[in-house]
Amino acid sequence: MSTKFHLDRAHGQHLYRQMQRIRRFEAKCVELYQAQKIRGFLHLYDGEEAVAVGVMQALEPRDAVLATYREHGQALARGVDMGALMAEMLGMAQGCCRGRGGSMHIFERKSRFFGGNAIVGGGLPLAVGIAMADKQLRPGAITACFFGEGAVGEGVFHESMNLAALWKLPVLFVCENNLYAMGVPLADSETQPDIFRKAEAYQMPAEQVQASDPVVVEAVARRAVEHIRSGQGPYFIEARTYRFRAHSMFDTQAYRTRDEIETWKERDPIERLRRWLHDNHMMNDDDGARIDTEVAAEVEAAVAFAEAGTPEPVEELERFVLMDSVVQEAET
Repeated sequence: MSTKFHLDRAHGQHLYRQMQRIRRFEAKCVELYQAQKIRGFLHLYDGEEAVAVGVMQALEPRDAVLATYREHGQALARGVDMGALMAEMLGMAQGCCRGRGGSMHIFERKSRFFGGNAIVGGGLPLAVGIAMADKQLRPGAITACFFGEGAVGEGVFHESMNLAALWKLPVLFVCENNLYAMGVPLADSETQPDIFRKAEAYQMPAEQVQASDPVVVEAVARRAVEHIRSGQGPYFIEARTYRFRAHSMFDTQAYRTRDEIETWKERDPIERLRRWLHDNHMMNDDDGARIDTEVAAEVEAAVAFAEAGTPEPVEELERFVLMDSVVQEAET
């Protein structure tokens, strides 16, 4: 495990805690989904936690974050309250979007978390627009945009990359390449399977990182952020990762084998970091057990908060629908 920044005991344990929070939160979401308390689609992040956790360490509160429909990990790593997030999953008014967004449309203004986008590649042009505004209104702020490798086949990917490079916008493009998009092997959808090389067409610096290690991801993200904050324009990171669960709860996974999944699970970023911290005397068994217990308690508290919530009252359903109501709400 190599890195160019100092990793101390506290930070190593913080990375471990953040990944466990995501993993345990989503495991509970599966239970609630099977109990029909969470409705609609549910796209899980198991195995990809090191990407969100590693990248978020390089960002600051002034920065903006956009994500895909598989965004629970980014939301938690960014600092969205777990209780508010779980309430949103259950469709409660106490959720971060008052229960109107659900799993695929997480948004929180105070953390500058701008979604959750159900449309493939939908966050890319939004990231360019936010970065354009921030360049004028929040000098030094960065917009981090997470998207899957399936999005690179969309025209808006190339349009966004081109404009960001042309105007030297402060955008950190993070491609979470889990090798299958929705269910098509990468080799069957891209003539150039090294996605980061697509940035060359826009003269944009880019790196590829094997994202089973949050420390390595953080090191690459910090290097990218330093480049962007210095005014040199956007940066592209391709994070090679793998989702342990299906694309969604309705996916039969006919496109990959159980043996392949088990092989990737041997690279589980959480267990890998746990072993490394233990071997380097940064976390002992008691530390790990304490963190696991605290995370489990946080998840249970989030579920209790969400289940005690209330749906949006019927008389409130027209709020935030028409522009006048949105403007009026913002002014008050």
